[in-house]
Amino acid sequence: MAAARRLKRVAASQPGFLSLKPSSDLASSRRKRVNKNKKKNWNKFSDIADVEEFLEDVRHQERTTGGLLSEKPDESLFFVDLGQPEKPEQKEEEPDDEGKKKKGKSSRPLRIDLILQHDSHIPPPKDVLAGQQRNAKKLRRIAQKAEQLAARGVVPRRQRLLLNRRPVDRSVKKTVAEANNNPDRDYYNLWGQESKDTADPWYLQQTGKKRVKRPEKLNEKPSVLPAVEVIASGGSYNPDFISHQALLQEAHDVEVKRKKQEDRIEKQLAVKKEDIATEETTLREAVEGLIEEEEEEEEAAPDNKEDDEETVAAITVAEKKTEKQRKKEKIEKIKEQQRLSSRQQNSQQQQLFQLRSIKASIKQQEQKTKRKQTERKIKQEAQKSQPRRLGKLKFQNPDLEVKLSDELSGSLRELKPEGSILKDRFKSLQKRNLIEPRERAKFKRRLKVKYVEKRAFREIT
Repeated sequence: MAAARRLKRVAASQPGFLSLKPSSDLASSRRKRVNKNKKKNWNKFSDIADVEEFLEDVRHQERTTGGLLSEKPDESLFFVDLGQPEKPEQKEEEPDDEGKKKKGKSSRPLRIDLILQHDSHIPPPKDVLAGQQRNAKKLRRIAQKAEQLAARGVVPRRQRLLLNRRPVDRSVKKTVAEANNNPDRDYYNLWGQESKDTADPWYLQQTGKKRVKRPEKLNEKPSVLPAVEVIASGGSYNPDFISHQALLQEAHDVEVKRKKQEDRIEKQLAVKKEDIATEETTLREAVEGLIEEEEEEEEAAPDNKEDDEETVAAITVAEKKTEKQRKKEKIEKIKEQQRLSSRQQNSQQQQLFQLRSIKASIKQQEQKTKRKQTERKIKQEAQKSQPRRLGKLKFQNPDLEVKLSDELSGSLRELKPEGSILKDRFKSLQKRNLIEPRERAKFKRRLKVKYVEKRAFREIT
């Protein structure tokens, strides 16, 4: 069987052999029955060679001429032949430095450059990703917001900080440090004042090499009082009579003021004689509420009847209003509104004739405010010499150090000291608002002190 198949195959390959099967030409002339409703047969049994040839021709025209020939004008495709143009007279070529003449062919490009040139007239495709930007939507929104702020005249914070920065003077030349071996340099004083910084102040402030400007408020003293107050001339060890009496009068006024304050407190805390309880008042308080209860019960019965009658009358009065009553109330309400509006209009017209009085009142008010301002300034100046309230305690002036007339002595040796320098300095600090008023801490002993006799003490006694 295999030998028979091989013979048939060799015979079929011979040039004069005619097979019984129809040839390919006959088969191609017949129409193939294909179901074109199915998508898989669209490309398989459809002839698109003519379409591909047309598209290839279009692409070729675009590469060579930059577009379709049918769309190009006649001037770009044809020209009028006017014969061979006359050659212009050639100018004498200038010799080079070496004496050789330049040749015209040297300006032509080389053949290798012509081959490497791009011969397509189609522009390169546009790179879509080249115009894209990261966070483009966010940046666009920020730019739109900045434009809106600029239209309203609002300056952003970053730009405001840049504008507030002190501009650097570029014209000023930097100081060059002198050499140590320069004999003409200035003498440096080790204990003298500090040298001024010549660097940029912004740089010194940001790097921490320059201190922040001290506020002017910190330079003000807390009080205008002197550190040491000189006592009056009456406080001397040997004062004259008038100054000593003046100092005594001042001390007397302080004591009288203190005594009046104590008497006022005692008077407020004192018990009145009328408030003291007696036998009669105690009995009245004990019996109160027992006798009056019976009388109140008897009086309550007729009162309840009267209340019932009043409630019934109120119910009868609160009946539904008629249409006539409502119209009447509405007309009265309209009349009241018209009356108020006319009164307001008349008052406004009267104000036109009161311009002089209004101007006078305004002027008087301005003078009053100026007077109050001056009084306030005087009060503020006076408060500068007074101690302020710095803590929970109020400053108490110390007692005046004064000697009575019989305690005066003619010499310093016999003079008895009065007061304490330490207390005086402590009160001075409080009066000048340097420290707050204080009082000595009160220590309370938790455990009682227990006294024990030792054995050695018993032996002695």
